[in-house]
Amino acid sequence: MASLFTKLSRLANSPQGRQAIRQAKDFANDPKRRQQAKDAVEKVRRQLSGKRRSH
Repeated sequence: MASLFTKLSRLANSPQGRQAIRQAKDFANDPKRRQQAKDAVEKVRRQLSGKRRSH
């Protein structure tokens, strides 16, 4: 059975993988989407920091 890394390498080198990589780069360079990602990370960070562990 092929390793996970081998499978990912094959996907990245396939036409579908290259298209997905190109699309991800476009999304990452879009200021609106970048701000959405930052907001989502900040929301999760606030949620996690607000929870107290009880032991």
